[in-house]
Amino acid sequence: MPTTPATAANSSSTGTAEAIMLELVDENGTTIGTAEKLAAHQAPGQLHRAFSVFLFDEQGRLLLQRRALGKYHSPGVWSNTCCGHPYPGEAPFAAAARRTYEELGISPSLLAEAGTVRYNHPDPASGLVEQEFNHLFVGMAQEQVRADPEEVGETAFVTAAELTERHARAPFSAWFMTVLDAARPAIRELTGPGAGW
Repeated sequence: MPTTPATAANSSSTGTAEAIMLELVDENGTTIGTAEKLAAHQAPGQLHRAFSVFLFDEQGRLLLQRRALGKYHSPGVWSNTCCGHPYPGEAPFAAAARRTYEELGISPSLLAEAGTVRYNHPDPASGLVEQEFNHLFVGMAQEQVRADPEEVGETAFVTAAELTERHARAPFSAWFMTVLDAARPAIRELTGPGAGW
């Protein structure tokens, strides 16, 4: 992983796992502090910065991932291409590109900002809460996916119609439809009207 001021501050030289810190924000997305990752997600949840990435292939199909079964939050459910949290002080764009590479082994092409969305989604299965100010990004996946099995259980490229069918029969993350709907204008601009998004 490339070392930046943000990643250097969030890695350990001793090889021991350090607490992952998130950036707490107010309703306008202004940073107001930090909190440990799990603590920020425990009910009722603390509003924190997050990102969601939507990558598409040349046919306008969305790359989905099924979260690995070992994930502490929302394991085994389908979700958008990549989502996560910037380290404190890390730009959301840089975090989105970093985590997409870490999880899926690809560097997004034409990655562009697609707005922000704020939501509060409890996860009934875990009791954790997604209280997030989420930065949205859309782009292209033009490399072969090489997913990290500790992060990703499975991937699939789907058309808009296939997503509707899959969403009706398979479990998806609590936040998926909220972030997808918020990103749709940018998705349509990227994929064109014929893709059906």
